[in-house]
Amino acid sequence: MEENETISECLARMDREGYRPVRRMEKPVFIEEKKKGKVEYKPISQKIIFEGIKK
Repeated sequence: MEENETISECLARMDREGYRPVRRMEKPVFIEEKKKGKVEYKPISQKIIFEGIKK
């Protein structure tokens, strides 16, 4: 998915480009914070990735 794109818009774009979604993956996006010399990773968002094959 692209920035500021809904899932339905992404699927419609894939269809227009001749692809069919076969897999959806979700990956968290983290930010690194340092507290008292310790590094902590906090999730800030989620990235959705569709894997497609040619129709």
